[in-house]
Amino acid sequence: MEREEFIKVDDLEKQAWEILEKSIIKYQGRPVGIIAAYDTSQKSLNYDHCFIRDFVPSALLFLIKGKYDLVRNFLEETLKLQPKTGKFDAYIPTQGFIPGSFRVVCKDGVESLEADFGEHSIARVTPVDSCLWWVILLYAYVKATKDIHFALQPQFQEGIMLIMELCLATRFDMYPTLLVPDGACMIYRRMGIYGYPLEIQALFYAALRSARKLLICAGDEKIVDGIDNRLPLLRNHIRDHYWIDRKRLNVIYRFKGEEYGELAVNQFNIYPDSIQYANLAIWLPKNGGYLAGNVGPSQLDTRFFALGNMMAIISSLTSEQQSQAIMNLIEEQWEDLVGSMPMKICFPAAEKEEYRIFTGCDPRNIPWSYHNGGSWPVLLWSLIAAAQKTGRKDIGERAWGIAQARLSQDHWPEYYDGTRGVLVGKEARRYQTWTISGFLLAKELMRNPAHLALISFSQFDVENASQSCEL
Repeated sequence: MEREEFIKVDDLEKQAWEILEKSIIKYQGRPVGIIAAYDTSQKSLNYDHCFIRDFVPSALLFLIKGKYDLVRNFLEETLKLQPKTGKFDAYIPTQGFIPGSFRVVCKDGVESLEADFGEHSIARVTPVDSCLWWVILLYAYVKATKDIHFALQPQFQEGIMLIMELCLATRFDMYPTLLVPDGACMIYRRMGIYGYPLEIQALFYAALRSARKLLICAGDEKIVDGIDNRLPLLRNHIRDHYWIDRKRLNVIYRFKGEEYGELAVNQFNIYPDSIQYANLAIWLPKNGGYLAGNVGPSQLDTRFFALGNMMAIISSLTSEQQSQAIMNLIEEQWEDLVGSMPMKICFPAAEKEEYRIFTGCDPRNIPWSYHNGGSWPVLLWSLIAAAQKTGRKDIGERAWGIAQARLSQDHWPEYYDGTRGVLVGKEARRYQTWTISGFLLAKELMRNPAHLALISFSQFDVENASQSCEL
């Protein structure tokens, strides 16, 4: 890289950092989070909130930079917002829940934090992923600071256990995966992902592995036993039933319906005619594959969902061979999945009658926009993390070059529209903080791949996992 390009990158990062630092939320004089968007040209709506999922790339970035206070305060304050007692009221947040977002309110000169568990969100969305991200982030904080005593405090151990009890509770369901409603994750509007969406399962797996280490250090064997029982079942279930490549596609193509008993090959009673085989067979490269978006009773959602696949690689939910196949697919189908802005939140977009059924005719989720096939720059960090994890640095560098050339001049938008992500999103906020932090975090991961250890897990046999407290 020539000197002129170095100066350009340095100026770009400086601008990004300035916006991010202006976006810090302070509560009682202490930094506690980052607002969703620093866009003074539009009404705030709930963009003045700190969203748990949005804060993750900012938190990882601050940990890398050794700015621990903000992340520590965030973890402490969001933990205080977690309901600690169960109430028999369907409209009251469940015990153990972490809110989807919070903001600082001031009444009569007294500041307090107002949490949103979904009751104020569009369509009353339940933020299931908040609990999972919170545990993952707590683990990352302990890894970065080497301060295990922080997580061993009684209130943090209680918080972790309440979340694990939510995830591992006795239920009607008989799968190792988590059953959730539509809109429970990054895709927080109706998109036909109710049931067992991949993103939640990948975060669930990462959260279980994070909690396991933190609880082992505290000596809590009962919850650890429950986690150890679930981990291999969840891992094998996802690797076996969610995986799609040419070989697997041929098996599914010849499925027979209405099979019964333990020897059934088509365990979910999936009807082959529900899958667009012609398009999928052409789209899948010879050495490529990916994890399906959702698997359940008579359901195999063959859409490619980016965050779920990237987190599956980062957390080693996928095998090494599967991880490489996912990166092969991204490389082969670059124009579809990355295009002019890394990267598509899902592919392909739901169109025509499928769009109307999946989204409820949501005007924001029109085909190739927003959650329905839009391109989200925040996904850059997870793509580069997956590329680092798999040794495919060339893919990360190529994606970085695209983002570097556009994001600043487009004023750091929330998302892009179109089949190739050429258009700035029709209703995208400018100066979206997780766009900015995702960009900066991606660059830090490229500079020093060792930072990936904050959120990554190695491949290992879950059934014979170490009982060591070493993180």
